[in-house]
Amino acid sequence: MTLPIIDAWMQHPEGKFWAHPMFESLRRWAGMADGPVPEIPIEMTMAAMDAAGVQVGILSAWWGPEGELISNESVAKYVRAYPNRFVGIASVNLRRPMDGVRELRRSVRELGLRGLRLLPWLWDLPPDDRRYYPLYAECVDLGIPFCLQVGHTGPMCPSEPGRPIPYLDRVALDFPELTIVGGHIGYPWTQEMISLARKYPNVYIDTSAYKTRRYPKDLVEYLRTDGKKKVLFGSNYPMIMPSDALADLDSLGLSDQARSLFLHDNAARVFKIDHSA
Repeated sequence: MTLPIIDAWMQHPEGKFWAHPMFESLRRWAGMADGPVPEIPIEMTMAAMDAAGVQVGILSAWWGPEGELISNESVAKYVRAYPNRFVGIASVNLRRPMDGVRELRRSVRELGLRGLRLLPWLWDLPPDDRRYYPLYAECVDLGIPFCLQVGHTGPMCPSEPGRPIPYLDRVALDFPELTIVGGHIGYPWTQEMISLARKYPNVYIDTSAYKTRRYPKDLVEYLRTDGKKKVLFGSNYPMIMPSDALADLDSLGLSDQARSLFLHDNAARVFKIDHSA
């Protein structure tokens, strides 16, 4: 039986998300004209998943210094409506860590979300900043992964907070029980991200924001060998369609086992997705 694909990084954007000035470069890359961006119906998101054979999408909320861009309630709404298609990831206000802890606890216990995602570039704060630490402790207590972006930024913001070493290295040392998923490969510091995934049992990489033909050679070699259990497929929909992200999958030369782990098993383990439920 062919296991369904899990997309580890998606968002179903609301209007205010796309309208934010910091996404001008992403709108340009996505071929979106200037002016109002139409709302995307959830049926369109699921159709994009179906076209790529993606059964489950990990939908992320977004929270930045100016407030919510995609709310936890919005993500939870889609998870409730389509529980076999979506898993939700929370986001919180990093500037008010204890409010963030309470919102994270509510999002997991009441809304049913299964992880926390924060984007260091959005806050211009690397992940070893003290404001993240109460949230890491809460993630450990709740048994959920912490997800973040690593590498350079597409939006016009500084890239330095996305450098894996030394920032994420310190976090993994301080919180050995914390499951960490570094999204967007980590380029141009991909080797640093791979070294952390090798060093720490609970550190993973997801390939969101990159099409398979653009994966760095070091990452492809890691996928084929000792990194089979440490890399998750992600698209970063709607910036990249899942079908486009997977178009050249066969060129990676993955074994059947490596392919299954990459497309499904690793994400199912990290996000505790049980298809028999």
